Amino acid sequence: MTQRMRIAMQLTMAAAIVGLTACGGSKETQAPPTETALPTASASESPSESPSPPVAAFLAPLTGLPAEQEVTNRPFSVMINNLAPARPQSGMTQADIVWELLAEGGITRFVAVFQSKEFAEPIGPVRSIRPYYIQVGEFYNGVLVHAGASNDGFAILQKQKKEDLDEITNAGAYFYREKTRKAPHNVYTTLEKLREGAEKRKYSNTANVPLLTFNDNPPALVGASDATNVDIKFLLASYKVSYAYDSAKELYYRSINDEPHTDLNNGEQLSASNLVVLSAKHDIKDDVGRLIVDLDKGGEAILFQKGKAIPCQWERREGDVIRLVKDGQELPFVPGITYFHVVPTSKPMSDYMTYQ
Repeated sequence: MTQRMRIAMQLTMAAAIVGLTACGGSKETQAPPTETALPTASASESPSESPSPPVAAFLAPLTGLPAEQEVTNRPFSVMINNLAPARPQSGMTQADIVWELLAEGGITRFVAVFQSKEFAEPIGPVRSIRPYYIQVGEFYNGVLVHAGASNDGFAILQKQKKEDLDEITNAGAYFYREKTRKAPHNVYTTLEKLREGAEKRKYSNTANVPLLTFNDNPPALVGASDATNVDIKFLLASYKVSYAYDSAKELYYRSINDEPHTDLNNGEQLSASNLVVLSAKHDIKDDVGRLIVDLDKGGEAILFQKGKAIPCQWERREGDVIRLVKDGQELPFVPGITYFHVVPTSKPMSDYMTYQ
């Protein structure tokens, strides 16, 4: 189903909801979560009193935000370094979705998924890939972008013929080394270079991405606990992640070790409309400390949006992204950027995360 068709269906649903509301007396009809936020009239309003804003002609599939044209280009799933010498990173504010996961030694690394925004500035520093990073990148049918890999990561890429751009083995011409930073924290690229590399390797430049659900006023927010400050510890004290909610902008602003976490390209602080913390089983694979992270079996999660916390469960079916579920219903995201954070099951989630 194309995006035009999806939007047409949404308009039909919106019209039906308004009609039910206008005729239904004092009982309010709740619209089910859909792929985008749909304006609905309350039971005390009529469409003539509170006209609905126009539905955007196009919506970015990974953010639910308005787009100037249909977004069908294939995403790039980029492994981005998060060691202290790699900060501030470049390009993170342009990502649609960001995952933060543990790597060996208690450090974390990002998978930043780029699709809907056009920009010429650098992306990086780019770092090596692991099997579970491959899995996350492919949730969105993205071309995998990395600089090297673990042995088991290389085995998966080669044996399964993954579509990737690797600065070391197959796409060095589409990366560059930044002289102001020391190796290995100096590998960068750009959207233009990545598209050139993907074309050279004859990868498709379009892709079907999973249909995410969005709703500007999710029903689960009713009665949810306040969560205007969120702290995530991971494993090392030097990786203390904090988010502060700005109610005027409806965004969570990210800090690292009590300092604003910014984008080197524009100086902006990283922010997201949705935060997800999910608990997954982590096993140590070898004496180097490399990990196996189970992103299939489901488990405990918390969704933060609009200054509220919604405890829930995560689940994933074969070929799909991770979905958040509460009381048997999928939870929608509010339109905007989403940050995922994966913590181990070895301790209760409250040991890794607090909010108030």
